[in-house]
Amino acid sequence: MTAPSPRRRAFSALPLAAACALLAACGNALETDQPAVPATPTDPGFEMTIAPPSSSVTDVPDPDRISPEAATALCDTIRADLDSWRDQGSIIARVSFNGAVHNWAVRNGGLNDAVVRDRSVVDTATTAQCPDVRDQALEVLDVPDLAAALAGF
Repeated sequence: MTAPSPRRRAFSALPLAAACALLAACGNALETDQPAVPATPTDPGFEMTIAPPSSSVTDVPDPDRISPEAATALCDTIRADLDSWRDQGSIIARVSFNGAVHNWAVRNGGLNDAVVRDRSVVDTATTAQCPDVRDQALEVLDVPDLAAALAGF
């Protein structure tokens, strides 16, 4: 067996030297004369006050109710997609419709729960806000009602 060349020995020692230098540089980082600072304040004069919730309940969307604004947003979403659904054909359009309803439900206060419990809320909302758009969607999706086109809810 031949002895390793000086160059090979130098490269073998390089990682060891780097590790030693790193340990030496970090060795004193934890050793300090300063006391540790607690994660929570310990000053007896520290006081924290949390304001009670406002009396207005209308600030929080009701996930069980589709507001007229949310219904209008659903109509706008469906209206915007009708032409592309016509080009896709009814089967692929139903998949796109599902995605559109999921997206709309998330963007409007988490209405997914309301749709899961009763898929007909989509029909109720569109009948009230945009019956013409609903009729076009029924024709394009080739379904008797929009609830029938929903899968995964």
